[in-house]
Amino acid sequence: MNLHARLKTYLQNNPTAIGKVVDYNAGTDRLFPLDFTAANIELNMTIIADTQQFSDWVSEKLKVNNCRYGIGGYMEHRTIYAVSPHFDTDAEPRRLHLGVDIWGDAGTLVYSPFDGTVHSFQDNNNLGDYGPAIILKHNLDGLTLYSLYGHLSRKSLIGLTIGMPINKNQQIATLGNNQENGQWPPHLHFQLMYDMEGKHGDYPGVCKYSEKEQYGLNIPDPNLVLRF
Repeated sequence: MNLHARLKTYLQNNPTAIGKVVDYNAGTDRLFPLDFTAANIELNMTIIADTQQFSDWVSEKLKVNNCRYGIGGYMEHRTIYAVSPHFDTDAEPRRLHLGVDIWGDAGTLVYSPFDGTVHSFQDNNNLGDYGPAIILKHNLDGLTLYSLYGHLSRKSLIGLTIGMPINKNQQIATLGNNQENGQWPPHLHFQLMYDMEGKHGDYPGVCKYSEKEQYGLNIPDPNLVLRF
């Protein structure tokens, strides 16, 4: 059984082992799908290049549509990354998004969906990067799974130690504002990995399209855990 199949089987057989990542009530909270591909002709580079304009655009979308969060992004081929040299390479640029983004207000509470430990954390302080990020390690009946939380507030890193135990549904962070989170509209980048490949406090959240199959083997769909 491959890793994706093992994860799906575990989640299906142990639904009570899965906690929340953000506060969400399926009966009352609405989610707005945000599209950051070339198909979104409303969003132009002038807006994206201005962090405050971009933040205001996202906030207005959620407000007008009466939605608590914006959502989307897994394996989405995004054009918005052209604004940041962080995602450009000498040949093929990185544009394929590997996690799910949850767009909401700065200060939004973030939780661990499983019992686990702190694997690593750091402030990835580059334009367009994660900013403060936390990575947790989980043992799901023998299956090792890592969860990554990017674009956090800097205060989220205070008091953390590697190996610190974390409980399911324990608050671990808050969303950062656009001055501290890599200069993005406030949101959470939530991503799952089976193998950290030796990395600490960081793992690619965007890859080249030609690497889709390679990264797809290590990165399952976060929607399996989010269950929105």
